[in-house]
Amino acid sequence: MVTAHGPVGTKIVLVGAGDVGVAYAYALVNQGLCDHLVLVDIDEKKTWGQVQDLNHAVPWSGHRTAVTQGTYDDCRDAALVCICAGAAQKPGETRLDLVGKNVAIFRGIVGSIRDSGFDGIYLIASNPVDILSYVTWKLSGAPAGRVIGSGTILDTARLRAALGEHVDVSPTSVHAYVIGEHGDTELPVFSAGSVAGVRLSTRLRETDGGMDAADRIFRETRDAAYEIIDAKGSTSFGIGMGLARITRAVLENEDVVLPVSVLVEDIYGRSGHQPVYIGTPAVINRSGVREPVELELDDAEQAQFTHSAETLEQVMRDAGVFDL
Repeated sequence: MVTAHGPVGTKIVLVGAGDVGVAYAYALVNQGLCDHLVLVDIDEKKTWGQVQDLNHAVPWSGHRTAVTQGTYDDCRDAALVCICAGAAQKPGETRLDLVGKNVAIFRGIVGSIRDSGFDGIYLIASNPVDILSYVTWKLSGAPAGRVIGSGTILDTARLRAALGEHVDVSPTSVHAYVIGEHGDTELPVFSAGSVAGVRLSTRLRETDGGMDAADRIFRETRDAAYEIIDAKGSTSFGIGMGLARITRAVLENEDVVLPVSVLVEDIYGRSGHQPVYIGTPAVINRSGVREPVELELDDAEQAQFTHSAETLEQVMRDAGVFDL
């Protein structure tokens, strides 16, 4: 059954059952976020094994999630399709280095999803996520609000965790965002941050290192992926949980604000520029992105955001993405 806002129910199709995809799948099963989870991957034997293993986790999950192996035809009546497929980021490689390889891969994936008759929400995790979210929007023909990139949800989680440890409070009491490209040009918005209702700058001045410590913490946040990839080959658990959080916001119609990659056209000084998908807080509900939230940036932050958006725009132009 399909409504004006997409299919009814909580069937999710996951395309790409690698490290990130399986971490997301495990989070879905553990939290009971869907009644039916379908895994689609070109490595059918390994995917079969992942499906069996996930089903064996269901009895102790406290939920009743059916996990199956499927094809793109399963997207037809899904509420949400999450794409984690694509070439992985290698040690020493930036997310933007992946553009050419993954745009080519996405042509086939998104075309197959679209041709199934899918009418739900696209959730994109493959890197470079901002560019591939734009590619998905263009290739799918879906409204921009129904294409959500994971954006800076992981970077924001890393920043909040590190700041919470620094000021000795739970990260859930830290309210600060990372915005911009999910990559080397991203930026923290310290000017709008707070800790338990106290301005972040005020709270940091009470700790060793002050704002210099905040800058160090952000650098460690930004570069964490490279260190983790060097140590274990990929990042998976943090982004898997972030994807699950976005999924819950969609399926439970939460109207919650999360830092994701959305189409930005006329905010943050972008009027007159090519629209790009880029990380910013946005209101998420059952229809996808209800609206982006424009943070009030100081002059330095605005300059950083402008640089981040222009970097994405240039890479997309060089790769011919705007010609899709």
